[in-house]
Amino acid sequence: MNKQYSLYLDIVRFLASLFVVLDHFSSQKIVGGSARQFIPELGREAVIIFFVLSGYVIAYTTQTKQQSLREYAVARCARIYSVALPLLLLAFLLNYVCNTYFPNGDGAAPYYEVSKAYFYIPFHLLFLGELWNFSEIPPWLIPYWSLGYEVWYYVFFATLYYFSSYKRILLGGIVFLILGHKLWLLLPVWMSGVFLYHHQNKIPLSVNMARLGWCMSLIALGVYEYSDFDQSLLAWGAQIWPFKSLTLGSASRDLEDYLVCLMILMNFYCARYAEFSLLEKCSHSIRAISSYTFTLYLAHMLVVSMWLRFYPHDATSLMDILCISVLIALFTYVIGQFTEHKKNWFAMIFDRSFGAIADQIRRISKPHQGKA
Repeated sequence: MNKQYSLYLDIVRFLASLFVVLDHFSSQKIVGGSARQFIPELGREAVIIFFVLSGYVIAYTTQTKQQSLREYAVARCARIYSVALPLLLLAFLLNYVCNTYFPNGDGAAPYYEVSKAYFYIPFHLLFLGELWNFSEIPPWLIPYWSLGYEVWYYVFFATLYYFSSYKRILLGGIVFLILGHKLWLLLPVWMSGVFLYHHQNKIPLSVNMARLGWCMSLIALGVYEYSDFDQSLLAWGAQIWPFKSLTLGSASRDLEDYLVCLMILMNFYCARYAEFSLLEKCSHSIRAISSYTFTLYLAHMLVVSMWLRFYPHDATSLMDILCISVLIALFTYVIGQFTEHKKNWFAMIFDRSFGAIADQIRRISKPHQGKA
């Protein structure tokens, strides 16, 4: 992965987070009136970008950086929990305060999770919300659903990559059964990123062909977005799904996701050879803003939820829209100092914890040698 391509992927993942924010600006009626028609509703497509990119990055890091299962686990846990844990706890705390002391406000999340926080916080920390027929997200953290896919894909990949022979079959089979039908449906999307990484150099492209293909992928995505083809695929997917007792939920757009996945793969593959040298001149800025991607992805809905609960928002007021946008940016920056930017601290904690667990297992499994 050369520097230009790495910078490109950083831009893509930050823009994907922005698309999720804009999509929620539309769905939560932050932007209304005639301006709403100019808001691209690409939130779902952004999540598919994250899935493909996640598989690609995992394939890259396991081949070049993380050589052991412990290193892999530490890196994945540090990345996910450095953001998910603080924001999950904050979401439960804010929702508890609002429902307890301001019960008549608008924008309240379902309180049953908060009233049983002793169960639902561990439930969400294990990312169980999308397994099989479960459909649970934490209060005010709508984007959290995608972590229920991504984290379990990490686990499944580990069983295939770090084990062999009967252990791979046994552990991989157990995890695969845990995933359930929704995660099975989108697993090819995530694995396509792994496939792209391992095969991207087999058919190299010239710079001109790569740039042409890159432009065509964006045009294709634009045509798809402003047509009604996605609705036809959604209806067709529901019609051909044979297991009516197994609800599709967050995977109901699987056919659309496969099509978008192909466009993203084409975009990434062409960008690999397009030589976007201009990006290197902005490398510092790109690295800086992309380091808040995950925090922005999760944290923005906390700001939106609190804003709608306590402020009489006018969806046609440019000032209101600007104010909430600034608040999201400031909140992301401040929280990011204690989440993504503390990832190394979380990694150190997880490394020590896993080391202690491994030592304890070795101590227990070591045969007792009594005196003769």
